[in-house]
Amino acid sequence: MTLLKPLAAAIALPLALFAPTPAGAGVGDLLVAPTRIVLNGSRGAEIVLSNIGDDVATYRISVELRRMKEDGSLEDVAAADDREKAAQAMILYAPRRVTIAPNEPQTIRIAARAPHGIADGEYRAHLLFRAVPPPRPVTAPREVKGIAFELIPIYGVTIPVVIRMGNLQAKVGIANVQLTSQSGKPAVSLDLTRAGDRSVFGDVRVFKSGVKDPIAVQRGVAVYTEIGTRHVVIPVNPDFAASAAGPVTVDFVETTDTGPVPMAETKTVLR
Repeated sequence: MTLLKPLAAAIALPLALFAPTPAGAGVGDLLVAPTRIVLNGSRGAEIVLSNIGDDVATYRISVELRRMKEDGSLEDVAAADDREKAAQAMILYAPRRVTIAPNEPQTIRIAARAPHGIADGEYRAHLLFRAVPPPRPVTAPREVKGIAFELIPIYGVTIPVVIRMGNLQAKVGIANVQLTSQSGKPAVSLDLTRAGDRSVFGDVRVFKSGVKDPIAVQRGVAVYTEIGTRHVVIPVNPDFAASAAGPVTVDFVETTDTGPVPMAETKTVLR
C-alpha cells in the first residue's frame, strides 16, 4: 500500500489574509492498493482506497502523464507524444471523485479500451489521487501589511497504469557496479539497462558468498520504455557495512503475477 504524501504548495496573498487553518485531519490519510496496475487485453482491475484518518475525506481522481529520468524520478509531461496521448485516452475509470468515511474502503474500477487499429506495444499513464481540502469556515479577513504567505498543503499520490498489447519482450542487463556511499553510509551503485518493447519492474539484490540473504536490496524498481538505462543506488544492510567489499553477485528479479522471474545476473568485485 502507498500512503498519501504532500504534493505542494504555498499561495501568496497580498495585503488581506484570512487566518490560516490546518488541513483537515483526514486529508492525508489515504492508502492505495495496489500501487501498480498492468492491463493486458480487455480485462479490467480494481483499486481500493482506504481512509485511515479520523474524518471524512474527499479525493479527486485524474489521469496524468509522467516520464521517467535515468535516476528513476518522474517528471510531468509538458508536450505529450502520440503514444502518451493514446494511453491517456484509453484509460477508463469510475468513480472520478470519492468521499470516504473514516476506516472505510472505496473501490475504483479501471479498464483500458484500445481503439481499432492501434499498434501493439506498451502504453502508460499515471492515476493521480488528489485530496480535496474540506471547506474552510468563513472568518473576517485580517489586515496584513506587505506580502503574506498562507501554506495550503495539497496531498496526492500517483500510481502507474501500464497497458500492454501484443507479445512484448524485454531484456535486462546490469553494469557499472560499484561500492559507493549514500548519506555517509555504504551503498552499491549500478546501472540497469533495458532493451525491448516493454518496461520491467522488480527487485535488485546484492549477494555475498556464504550469506543467505542479500546484503543490499532495492524493491519495486521500474525501468520504463522511455529510458534504456536507470541508475540505482542501494544502501547496504548495516550488518554488512564493514564487510561489503569483495566478490558479490548482483541480480534483477522481475515481479509478476505468477511469481518472481530472474531477468539478469552479474558477478563482480566491490572495491
